[in-house]
Parts: sequence; structure tokens; C-alpha cells
Amino acid sequence: MVIKDLDACEEFTAADRTRIRELLSPYKETLSIRYSLVHATLRSGETSLPHRLAASEVYYILDGCGTMHIDDETAPVSAHDTVYIPPKSVQFIENTGNGDLLFLCIVDPAWRAEDEEVAAAGS
Repeated sequence: MVIKDLDACEEFTAADRTRIRELLSPYKETLSIRYSLVHATLRSGETSLPHRLAASEVYYILDGCGTMHIDDETAPVSAHDTVYIPPKSVQFIENTGNGDLLFLCIVDPAWRAEDEEVAAAGS
């Protein structure tokens, strides 16, 4: 049985400037999973950098509100919304609320820092 406490997971800043804590990763534990599960935080007024992953990604918004950008599409997001992000899409999220924007990220195949590419302006 694997049970993870969020507070026991080390927080670090990803290349897109989102603060994340890896909850589940086949690269960090012996787990029979292909995906990773990450808890992410953006403070009020912050925006992640435009970036892309080779993998597909799903965001589940836990708390707060913001604006999600995927390629040429933009939409508001708030608690209990689920967002699918296709592989290789340029994406970023901005916190438009007064509190933290908290969300879970499922990345399949599992997230690795070296697979995250910060997009150049206009790409």
C-alpha cells in the first residue's frame, strides 16, 4: 500500500515556474504505473510560463480560479474543472483569483523535468 501525505512531499519549482510536489511517480518509487500525479500551486497574480510536454496532461482544479491557455484556445477555470491538455500543446495557466490556485496534474507517460520545454515567445 502506498499512501502519500502532501506535506511530506518536497516542493520545488518546475521550469514553467509552477510550484509542484510529486505525489506519485514510477521514477521515484517502485510502482506499476505509467503516469505521474503532481500537486501544483500558483499564487495569486502568478502565471506559469508557456511550455509543452511530449506527454498528455490532465489538470484537475482543486481550489481557486484562473485562465487556461492551450495553443490558440483560452478559457476560464475554477474549482472542480478538469482540463485535458494534448501532447506537445503549448500551454500555460494564470491565477486570476485572490488566493492560491491549486490543482492536480496527471501526466502520461510520467512527468520528468527533462521532458518539459519552456516555449519561446510566439511558438
